[in-house]
Amino acid sequence: MKKVWDAIKDYVYIVIAVILIRTFLVTPAIVSGPSMDDTLEDGQLVVINKLIYRVSDIKRFDIVVVNSDTGNEKIIKRVIGLPGETIKYVVASESDGTNKGELYINNELVKEEFLSEEASSKTCIDGTAICHDGITLGEDEYFVMGDNRPVSKDSRSVGTFKKENFVGRVKYRLYPFSKFGKIDK
Repeated sequence: MKKVWDAIKDYVYIVIAVILIRTFLVTPAIVSGPSMDDTLEDGQLVVINKLIYRVSDIKRFDIVVVNSDTGNEKIIKRVIGLPGETIKYVVASESDGTNKGELYINNELVKEEFLSEEASSKTCIDGTAICHDGITLGEDEYFVMGDNRPVSKDSRSVGTFKKENFVGRVKYRLYPFSKFGKIDK
C-alpha cells in the first residue's frame, strides 16, 4: 500500500491544489455572447479573480462576473454605479445629428472611455429609468452594464446586484493568443 501511495501522492496533491485554487482564487471562463463587445468577444477565454473582492472594494468600471437572479447563469458586465450613488444617463444631440449618451453620477459627468460612440448613443434605447429620472442605489446595490448596450441584458432590465452576487473581477484574457494579457479598457 505504501508503494501505491508513494506513486500517486504527487498527483493527489496536484489535484487538491487545483481544486482549491479554482474554488477560492482564480478560475477560467469563456465569454458567451456579444454583450461586452468590443472589449470582450464571444468565445474569448478570461480569468476570474475570485479573491479580489474579499480583500478590496468593487470599483467603478471593473469588469466583473456576477450571478444573475434569472436562472443560475453567470454574466460578465462592467460596474457603472456604486452603493449610495445616483446614476442618470442624458441623451445629448450632437451637431452632426447623432445622439450621445452621457453618464452622470451624483450630477457629475463621468466619461466612459471604453464605450464606442454607437453603444453610448444606444444606452437609453429602451427608455429605462436611468434615462429619465435616474436611480439612486441602496447601501449594497451595484449597477452593471455591458459595453455593447443595444444587446446587453444588464441592470437596466434585470435590476441591481448585491456584493454577494459578485463572483469576481476579470482583468486578464488568455485566449485568443493575439489578445493575451491584461484587458486595456
